[in-house]
Amino acid sequence: MMNTDRSSKPFKVGVFSVVKHCYLPRAIAAHPRFDLCCVADDDNRPHWAHDRNALFAEEFGIPYLRDVDAAIKSHNLDAVAVSPEAERHCELAIRAAEAGLHIVVDKPLSTRLEDCDRLIDAIESNNVTCLVWNRNLLPALIQARTAVKDGRLGNLRSIHCDFYFSKDAGPPLGSRAKGDPPIDWLERQLDAHADGSDGGVGTEAMGELQVEGIYPLAYIRMLSREARVNRVFARTTALFHQAHADNGVDDLASVTLEMENGVTGSLCIGRIGAASHPDIGEIKLHLVGDKGSMVVSEARPEVSIHYRDQPDLEFRNRRVADFNNYLLAENFACAIDGSEEPILDARGARNICATVLAAVESGKAGKAISVDNR
Repeated sequence: MMNTDRSSKPFKVGVFSVVKHCYLPRAIAAHPRFDLCCVADDDNRPHWAHDRNALFAEEFGIPYLRDVDAAIKSHNLDAVAVSPEAERHCELAIRAAEAGLHIVVDKPLSTRLEDCDRLIDAIESNNVTCLVWNRNLLPALIQARTAVKDGRLGNLRSIHCDFYFSKDAGPPLGSRAKGDPPIDWLERQLDAHADGSDGGVGTEAMGELQVEGIYPLAYIRMLSREARVNRVFARTTALFHQAHADNGVDDLASVTLEMENGVTGSLCIGRIGAASHPDIGEIKLHLVGDKGSMVVSEARPEVSIHYRDQPDLEFRNRRVADFNNYLLAENFACAIDGSEEPILDARGARNICATVLAAVESGKAGKAISVDNR
């Protein structure tokens, strides 16, 4: 049951940059245990970042400070929601941890393991909690976790996840004319902000494995009872989008996971274009145990809505009974209270990052790569 009790004093939350996606601070703001107090970012950020931060602050009627340290000192914060460019996730989260603040941070945790390790050290040294954003509390995933926990499948032997997003990511592969300059990654991401396809915003180009891989890998981690991935073998390519090809990153990948406890995992992931699928994409899990098996459609339950003169770009398939964001905020509040563990903490997200980086390396090297777990 959801906790809507306002008898506890709400936690005061600062938003440390909101230039990537605003769903995370919005989810925190919607929960009665949290109050947004301010938005903050460093003064040396580019104008587009300040514009996005200021717009969010204006919407919520809270101040925007172009000084993170000043925000920490002046607003008596309990926690922060961190959603800058992916390459800055750990930097801002570390500063929050060192100030004794609890942290909810957008995915992916980082593109560098050394940054993840520094964050884990800061979290543990300052005795704060950290939740990394995920989709593990979607209705279908809750039901799948219950089935595994109740032993309905017996001992899990293998798990596969298809994670194809039917979203475009700029001009299609092959559209760049001879002599045209390569597509600039950041410029493409800024243009994509209007339609929400800018998950890799930042100066550092990131393929689909790095941008979205945490979601299916978090499913696999949770359903395998947090079994670690020891080795990976991957095939990666840029098959659909010119921006990915120009920047040497993947928009399509397949990964085989050699895991603890004799579990075999596998993953197919891609950003396959809006014309490829009538729904958000093909996102399914296949679980096989020694007593049974199951197929999980991540989008269910959902309804399809069609009507006369419906705009061509209106999304027709809509999820229902989806309380993932609220339940994540609830989990974060309970983790701060000490009554629950974060459903995905920094250490778990760090090891997912290690799996992703090993998969990227494997795709380039054409051989299996060991995962640097912690």
